[in-house]
Amino acid sequence: MEETISLKDLLATLKKRLALIIAITLTAVTASAVVSFFVLNPVYQSSADIIVNQKDGNQEAMYNSNVIQTNIQLINTYSGIIKNTAVLKPVIEQMNLDMSVSELKGKVSVESQNETQILTISVKDEDPKKAMEIANTIASVSEKKIADLMKLNNVQVMNKASLEESKTPIAPKPYMNIAIALVVGLMAGVGLAFLLEYFDTTIKNEQDIENLIGLPILGSISVMEGSKMDMKVKRGRGEQLGA
Repeated sequence: MEETISLKDLLATLKKRLALIIAITLTAVTASAVVSFFVLNPVYQSSADIIVNQKDGNQEAMYNSNVIQTNIQLINTYSGIIKNTAVLKPVIEQMNLDMSVSELKGKVSVESQNETQILTISVKDEDPKKAMEIANTIASVSEKKIADLMKLNNVQVMNKASLEESKTPIAPKPYMNIAIALVVGLMAGVGLAFLLEYFDTTIKNEQDIENLIGLPILGSISVMEGSKMDMKVKRGRGEQLGA
């Protein structure tokens, strides 16, 4: 006989295991809140912009479409130079940073603004002031290093990083983490509830017997008050309590 599960059965399972689902969800939410607010340190980000363009020469060359396309194609090369040891090592030495080149590289990201000639240098750090200073130093050093390496004087700092923009931490995001933990906790609780119900093969009532043998229940025998069976049950309970 093919076993089917109705919506009523599903709701009954959820109601039966409601305490378990709530406990798992609250545990996940609490753990996420504690980690987000008290364990993880806030991370700040500060950004400086540099522009790739001709500083020298006539004005027509600066706005020539071919020159602009050439500058845009150089963006990827310049991005690699900015995150290279040739730039990051002088930055570490100039600022006396207590970190390796690889550690500083992990804090730095370089992106082009929508295929324009503008490169944004972003730095993440637990200290907002330090993030701002590193971003500005990288931008300044990059301007000089690119000119030396590429023999082109077409890079200049456009916007320096400011402390104002880095006051708000970008990570962690406690409320988002809590929301994710709430969803994951509910899913885990519901999944575990159905799993426990699936593996629970104990017979608790007449309906369980009917489902097991596939035949309707015609009647049941109840234990009458004052009967020998009732006395044995009570005596057994008394012995267990006495033990």
